[in-house]
Amino acid sequence: MLALRPVQLTDLPQLQQLARDSLVGVTSLPDDTERLRDRILSSCASFETDVQGPGAQNYFFVLQDLVSGRLLGCSEIVAATGCDEPFYSLRNRPFSSESRELNIQHGVPALSLCQDLNGQTLLRGFHIDAAHVHTAQAQLLSRARLMFIGAHPQRFADSVITEIVGYSSEEGHSPFWDAIGQHFFDLSYTEAERLCGLQSRTFLADLMPQYPIYVPMLPPQAQACIGRIHPDGQEAFDILEREGFETNNYVDIFDGGPTMHARVANIRSIIHSRSAIVRPSQQVDATGRYLVSNDGLGNYRAIIADLDLDAEGFVRLSPDMLAALDVADGDRVRVVSL
Repeated sequence: MLALRPVQLTDLPQLQQLARDSLVGVTSLPDDTERLRDRILSSCASFETDVQGPGAQNYFFVLQDLVSGRLLGCSEIVAATGCDEPFYSLRNRPFSSESRELNIQHGVPALSLCQDLNGQTLLRGFHIDAAHVHTAQAQLLSRARLMFIGAHPQRFADSVITEIVGYSSEEGHSPFWDAIGQHFFDLSYTEAERLCGLQSRTFLADLMPQYPIYVPMLPPQAQACIGRIHPDGQEAFDILEREGFETNNYVDIFDGGPTMHARVANIRSIIHSRSAIVRPSQQVDATGRYLVSNDGLGNYRAIIADLDLDAEGFVRLSPDMLAALDVADGDRVRVVSL
């Protein structure tokens, strides 16, 4: 059985291996021991802190095979962007010009560096082992974060965003970066992403152009990358799209990948989940497959299980399920259909 739980410091060696295998462009999962250690310790402190409003907390989760102990994936929530440093994006909106003498109005799409998305909850760091791509476990890794937000709403903003990795070639070549960023940094796309993962976006944004970049002046290959998803990022996009997330007018400053957003009040795994009272059972006559979580904080757990959820609000769980969720008879769990 696989279960999602908060990260622990003892996970560091396996987490670094996940970082080595992660997609180029996932800057929130750097292949650097000290950086990952800091991320883990920060997450542990966030789970232990009494919070009444969203701030700089980060909640890091891992997906673990409970039999072998192997980590098969990870994902993260940042409670509010822009607390420790500005959260930079490129706003993609028309720049209007007008000539009264000629009676002409014209709108040209333009990219502008901005901090519009500061203060929103951010999903990041999604990575799953290749053998579990396009399986129910990928949904567990992504959606269980949303159920955690639903269980602890005071810790998060009313809206949630995520950046989907944009297009780059198998060789790590990004036409979008080559057309814009490389002119200001003289760095390859992969090197710029690596430095961002080890440091922050601030040093890059300091050197980015402060004036609008007119999209028609970019090479066609770069224009085609605006809002384009890397093939390996499609599953992350699809899962959240089914949850009610939509793309908006913001793209990533590195590769032009799309930004998705949703109001918490509209997220499927939150609004359609229901609370149920646990009843132990040696045998479960399943009628459906569900995503199940406890409402814990530091002991938060989530699994996928075939269950019988009755109309009276009780759910029967096997001993293995009880252990995986760290719950007992009479406890409450949160349940949503897969």
